[in-house]
Amino acid sequence: MNDLARGIFRDRERLTTAFERVLDSGYVVMGPNHNEFQRALAAYLGVKHVLGVASGTDALELAIKTVMPAGRNTVVTAANAGGYTSVAAKHAGFSVRYADVDSESLCVSLETLVPSLTDDVGVVVVTHLYGNLTDVTNLVSYCHNRGIRVVEDCAQAIGATLDGKSAGSFGDIAATSFYPTKNLGAIGDGGAIATSNDEFAAIVAQLRQYGWSTKYRVEIPAGTNSRLDEMQAAFLLARLPLLDGFNERRRDIIERYRAAAAGGPLRVLPALGGHHVGHLAVALTANRDYVRAALLALGVQTDIHFPIPDYAQLGFGSDLQSLATTDRISKEILSLPCFPELTDEEIQQVCGAIESLK
Repeated sequence: MNDLARGIFRDRERLTTAFERVLDSGYVVMGPNHNEFQRALAAYLGVKHVLGVASGTDALELAIKTVMPAGRNTVVTAANAGGYTSVAAKHAGFSVRYADVDSESLCVSLETLVPSLTDDVGVVVVTHLYGNLTDVTNLVSYCHNRGIRVVEDCAQAIGATLDGKSAGSFGDIAATSFYPTKNLGAIGDGGAIATSNDEFAAIVAQLRQYGWSTKYRVEIPAGTNSRLDEMQAAFLLARLPLLDGFNERRRDIIERYRAAAAGGPLRVLPALGGHHVGHLAVALTANRDYVRAALLALGVQTDIHFPIPDYAQLGFGSDLQSLATTDRISKEILSLPCFPELTDEEIQQVCGAIESLK
């Protein structure tokens, strides 16, 4: 499904230069590489502020804490996105409610969201799942009219653009992850928060470092220790110029799979256009167990992203729900190999295996 060693080998010279730059600087936390990466990513995304943190889940938690309006205590999100928002919201001390998703995009839409909104909802988290930046303009406007703030989860969609705007610039604040398998991956863990709101950026800057206003002076509650270390920032800074090319390669891979699947039992979801960065090659089939076994017999690994809706996870302690589209796709969805370092021969092997299903 993935081979991180290939990307490290390809980028070895860039990464070694970055590594040596950090060692030579003497800075290991929140130093010049960290600051430069924040500036570079903000410019890339077209936002005023980017703040590095220790992980994508931390980014979600801090973003939710920052924008939750006073007097409200509920976060609404999708239940088909791996549970990361549920973990973050519950760590932040809020209740979680789930909205169903659109049957084509597999993301929350305005139509699927509205039934879940009540007066206690203060934050909606929109996950741009599988790399798909869906048009959330009307959703954001509707939420704002109800005093609800919108957090974009861009962990799988960094680099996606729609109508000249980047994923992460539509809502009030955005979170992203640099986990090594992401489209922009570190050589370890890391995350970031993006916003053009000066007040929100200032709050995040305090929350990520204990709630300090100045060193050792805790000014706001619920702070934590979540910092993007200097080494990871340097590695990410080295890889950022390569991101658009990585994303284009992912789109190409998915389109080859989609062509191979046409007319067969496997429906590969499209990733055409700049709004989709192909984080995962996702397919639907009513015969998932059979299809996965048949592909594996031909040397093609698959995975399931994601098999269990959040409301069915015992550890979240959520109220039991049943959302029609979410329930259905959890039983039909599977992921095919999709990372930029796949060779053309390997892609053709996957295509051949897909074609054999017909």
